[in-house]
Amino acid sequence: MKLATVRTAEHATRAVRVDDDRLVDLGCDTLDELLARPGWRDRAAAAATSYAADAVDYAPVVTRPGKIVCVGLNYRNHILEMSRELPEFPTLFAKYAESLIGAEDAIVLPPESDAVDWEAELAVVIGDRVRRATTQQASDAIAGFAVLNDVTMRDWQYRSPMWLQGKTWEETTPLGPYLVTPDELPGGTRPALALVGEVNGEVVQKADTADLVFDPVRLVEYVSTMITLQPGDVIATGTPGGVGHARKPARYLHNGDVLTTTITGLGSSTCRAAQAAV
Repeated sequence: MKLATVRTAEHATRAVRVDDDRLVDLGCDTLDELLARPGWRDRAAAAATSYAADAVDYAPVVTRPGKIVCVGLNYRNHILEMSRELPEFPTLFAKYAESLIGAEDAIVLPPESDAVDWEAELAVVIGDRVRRATTQQASDAIAGFAVLNDVTMRDWQYRSPMWLQGKTWEETTPLGPYLVTPDELPGGTRPALALVGEVNGEVVQKADTADLVFDPVRLVEYVSTMITLQPGDVIATGTPGGVGHARKPARYLHNGDVLTTTITGLGSSTCRAAQAAV
């Protein structure tokens, strides 16, 4: 199934199933709300009230996740690009819900930074409450996957050894357009997917999720050891090589640039960078 949160004229947002050129209403305002309901998979599959999917305006897949846990240094080629060693354990940091935008919303460039970088990523969305998950429990807890770009203010990120201050600026992180359940993807909860990032139509990142050091199931196991993962929580699994900061000379996003992130089977987000109104 493809599931999404869309903006409509009649409602602020609605949770829907995306069936080709039709949207099937799931009886909730957001996908967050649906995932919190027992038996959400059966509810989503059984829903039948539909309407045309003309000019769909996608909100973030989940609009108010309780947690957005991000993984740094998780693609082998990106780790080597940044002149680091492969990690023994995942490197984790956080984003907040205010950073999320929809798949076609503007990325707000803050006036405080002149080093705004791209990071195309696979996002894991949690569908069941889980703590100290076994491998099977971790796999079962994954609702599905979505496109994400962990847009980063590099100058702020490297002000200190802690990355959060470069990673969670408001209205910077596209999530969507939709969530795809594991049964529709090759590899299931360890999906084998191609990922491409483009700036103004130029391919700047290209990788396969086979290059991940820690796969989605392992990440759910690891994070749930520390804290309970709840339905709607998001894990951003890290970015491959090709980020602007690692280029010689470094390259960053500017007003009017178009950032496109595509993952096989998960669709694309296409967002224009826009200078913040001050």
